[in-house]
Amino acid sequence: MTEGRSSAAASASLWERDREVAALEQAVDALCVDRTSTGGLLMFCGEAGLGKTALLAEARRIAERRGCTVWSARGGETLRSVPFNVVRQLLQPALVTMLPEEAREYLGDWYDIAGPALGIADPGERQADPRGVRDGLVAAVRRLADRDWPLVLLIDDAHWADQETLSWLAALAERLRELSVLVVVARRPGEVSGDSARHLDAVAEAAGRPVNTLSALTPDASAGITRATLGDHADAPFCREVWAVTGGNPYETVELLAKVQDSELIPTEASAGELRALNRSARGRGLVSRLEGLGVDATRFAWAAAILGTDISVGLVARLTTMDRADAAHCAALLRSARILTAPDAETDPETGLETDLETDLEFVHPLIASAVYNSIPEGLRTAMHGIAAQVVTDSGLGAAAASRHLLQVHPDDDAELVDQLREAAREHLAVGAVDAARRCLERALEEPPRPEVHARVLYELGCATLLTAPATTIGHLRTALAMPGLDGTARVDAVFRLSQALLHNDQLEQAVRTVEAEAARHPDGPDKLRLKAVQYMWEGIHAGESATPGRSERLARLARTCTGRDNSERALLILRAFDAMTHGENAEEVVEIADRALVNGRLAPGLGWTDTEWGVELLMMLGSCYACADRLDRAESLFAEALRAYTTAGWSGGHLALANAFLGLAYRRQGRLTDAEEVLRESLRLAERVGRGLPLYWSATCGLVDTLLARGHVDEAWSVAERYGFAPPYPTTIVLPDTRSVRGRLLLAVGRVKEGVNELEAAEKATAARGGHNPVLAPWTVDLARALASEDPGRAARLATDARRQAERFGTDTAIGEALRCAADLETGQRKVGLAHQAVTYLEASPCLYEHAAARVEYGIAARSAAELNRGLALARSCGADGLAERALEARRTLETGPRS
Repeated sequence: MTEGRSSAAASASLWERDREVAALEQAVDALCVDRTSTGGLLMFCGEAGLGKTALLAEARRIAERRGCTVWSARGGETLRSVPFNVVRQLLQPALVTMLPEEAREYLGDWYDIAGPALGIADPGERQADPRGVRDGLVAAVRRLADRDWPLVLLIDDAHWADQETLSWLAALAERLRELSVLVVVARRPGEVSGDSARHLDAVAEAAGRPVNTLSALTPDASAGITRATLGDHADAPFCREVWAVTGGNPYETVELLAKVQDSELIPTEASAGELRALNRSARGRGLVSRLEGLGVDATRFAWAAAILGTDISVGLVARLTTMDRADAAHCAALLRSARILTAPDAETDPETGLETDLETDLEFVHPLIASAVYNSIPEGLRTAMHGIAAQVVTDSGLGAAAASRHLLQVHPDDDAELVDQLREAAREHLAVGAVDAARRCLERALEEPPRPEVHARVLYELGCATLLTAPATTIGHLRTALAMPGLDGTARVDAVFRLSQALLHNDQLEQAVRTVEAEAARHPDGPDKLRLKAVQYMWEGIHAGESATPGRSERLARLARTCTGRDNSERALLILRAFDAMTHGENAEEVVEIADRALVNGRLAPGLGWTDTEWGVELLMMLGSCYACADRLDRAESLFAEALRAYTTAGWSGGHLALANAFLGLAYRRQGRLTDAEEVLRESLRLAERVGRGLPLYWSATCGLVDTLLARGHVDEAWSVAERYGFAPPYPTTIVLPDTRSVRGRLLLAVGRVKEGVNELEAAEKATAARGGHNPVLAPWTVDLARALASEDPGRAARLATDARRQAERFGTDTAIGEALRCAADLETGQRKVGLAHQAVTYLEASPCLYEHAAARVEYGIAARSAAELNRGLALARSCGADGLAERALEARRTLETGPRS
């Protein structure tokens, strides 16, 4: 933070800011009550020069007087392309004072995730997840706040902050109630658009109070500053002209009065006419003229400082300008004396008033000066200087990413070396989670343009970089890359796979299938063709369309029979065959046997783990779903819990973590751990909301949560969730577990909208018939539809119950058969009902699905009028969190106790 002005100038900028200063004092007081104080956020908004920086300086003084720890940072107009620039300024100083092992211990699991973004740790081998990095940075603040309470963070010129910092700031603002941190933000109105504007709006909204909008000084305040600076003899017409010339802008007022002092102008009406000329010399073109008046070398020094933007030192500027070091030091001294540059951390000579440490970082006295100097550099020279700066930064060992903001400014010139540098910079950006920075580098590399032999590679890298953030853009890049020479063998197969993933994320599943199918036809038999066929079967397997590909299951079964699991392509085909068999309701034991063959000693094979990118997350979710539906819930839970650990450790807190929570919730729901299921499914939905509505993972989270709430008996909450999150047609083109139509139909029946519920379940029946059979556990529409039609159409209900029994026995799990018997019992009366209910209990007692067992016990107790069975069912219902079922058991028991006995 710049504090190089005189105390008079600093105080002048606080005239008529009593309300804002009071807000600062109140916020600091609230923070300092005790360690349980909730965090707070203040935002000051005003045009350039209205005193935002002075207010942040005052915030520092207030906070430090109260014993607070204060860290500060500032955005820069020419630094917006530097990822994590502002958050690094803010947090890095506190962390670099620690030993690496101390910082690792302090940040815990977040060290490897947030450390690279903060520049205190080397990045890992895999591309970092931007959301994970953002969450890691929030966690870093949480831990630092515990250590350095009370902590105040000051962010100036937030409108010029990089997008990665603004994303972090928005996330931090959302969680300030959980943290004992005060954040004070200053920004100009406007200046930003797109995601950056959205993030700043989110920060302002999270403040929970109106934004403090700064206004210009009144004539009286301007007169007060003028007389405080020049003396009481400044007459009224002179003071009035100062206000008129500056428009009441505090910064311009201070600078103008400094020029008045320098020129020894007498502050009377007679000299008021000279103020406009003096004001022009203090800014814009006048400032440039003043700079030129310091000499050519000083001008070159200032230009170089403006090019560098940050980390400005005499040594670095000397290298950029090829000046002698002593000459550069002299220029720095001239620019400081002219109030163009300052060295905030330097010690000052009491006699000269100048800073004595020439190695300390320099910065411009005010952003307005920095902008004016930068814009004064002739365009051609400015471009050339950026090119030289890139080389200087690279030679300094700071890496390609640090040099990339300069490389982005260089004119395209068919430079193969520059393309290589930009590609390396993109890799470095991706390694720390800066996807947008990587995209800018690769897009600039394409403008160079690349050599023909690497052009397709650059397009491929760009497509991979934008896959999760802009799938539609990725599709264009990858299609263009595949149409060019340069991608062969495994690289081409990878590109086709990525293209199919982008099509899937863009809800173009049919095109994804056709793309992979067409590419597979181009390849001879071998590993590449086998992989492509596996990907084709994978996308076909999750397609929820109205018809199945003719003969697909038979072809997949024949192909899988030849697979021994010797490599990951064969293992993928075995998983796909198991999933296909499971979704069509084939024998569960055979499903498990095929799935087991895809494992290596009971574990996922190397290269086929949750964070490996060769196959994608869908394949392993299919594997876990096979176990979940086949009553091997311990294996399903183990797989999905491993996914959760892997994504958490890797910092993948976006769609991957949302899916892991959703499928772990599915395993918990199947086990009857309904409270646990609700908790992880709500977390899944929270994460899915951050990624975006409408994606398959969003549907998985919503559908799983509605299903779990219905099982718990929380019908009103289930309906509320469905309404809030759009759980209604049209449904996604991919299969969702549990089946969306089955769950939606059950929900409609539960809220009394019987006709709509029946229609939804009949739509599920139609979709199943088109796909050629179904699994009664995966899509249990049959039993729900039979129950719904029992009174209106008992004949059809009976046929449906019989069909459910047949399908369940074909699949062969205790759960499937038990559920079919429960349905059959619901349609009967008397002793036949009792007998069927008892059979259902027998099967479900052997099942790992606790909720279904509890429901069967309660229903059997009601049918047999057995208090003992009702008590067993009640205990089971309570243990799994099925509140509605428990209440039903209690009501039935009360009826037995008060009604006639058989």
